[in-house]
Amino acid sequence: MEDRRTFIKKSLGLAALLGLLAGPFSAGWRWVRAQTAKFVVPKHFKTQDLIPLDPKDLDTRELPLTPLKSFRTMGQTDHEAEPASWRMEIAGLVEKPFKLSYDEIRALPPLERNVLLICPGVFANHGRWKGFSLRGVLERAGLRPGASHVTLAGPAGDRQDSNTFPIRDVMSGRVFLAYEVNGRPLPREHGFPVRTVAEGYFGYDWIKYVDRVEVVNQPSKDEN
Repeated sequence: MEDRRTFIKKSLGLAALLGLLAGPFSAGWRWVRAQTAKFVVPKHFKTQDLIPLDPKDLDTRELPLTPLKSFRTMGQTDHEAEPASWRMEIAGLVEKPFKLSYDEIRALPPLERNVLLICPGVFANHGRWKGFSLRGVLERAGLRPGASHVTLAGPAGDRQDSNTFPIRDVMSGRVFLAYEVNGRPLPREHGFPVRTVAEGYFGYDWIKYVDRVEVVNQPSKDEN
């Protein structure tokens, strides 16, 4: 996974260097970025034109949702999970580690928000994600001294994927876990039963098939 992330980041940098951000995002785009915190994407804007851009610079409140049938994906797409036996573990720097079943996470107070996923240089999906904030989960577990980051990880094995986020982004809901997209349960290729939604982060940080939430005291080298 680190090799793929490195490749994508280098490719994005090369694209910018070669001037692939010309057109509506040349001098005008640079001026907007210099003058405002975020660029409000017009509703008529083509989602594919967002591919070379950084999601943390974009305000997509006017952007239509991408139909689920048009969603694209990268990375592992074939992991199978049985909802009846699936469990998500809460561990690390917590006072009371525990596990949650699929039914239990769906019973948590819901969090639903439109968030843009950009896989740089490849595709962009603007979805309506429904899931839950990890704030209540971590408060139930009880944070121990030194807790500063949260690692979200997929199933153990040769293809395991994970990413570490600042705890402030997790507690604020900027980073949350989703079990639905566009009003439907997550399709398997998009991370069923649970995946990361990380507003302002690139798609390679949106870990799929999350079954472990680990509180740690060190940052990730890929931290946004």
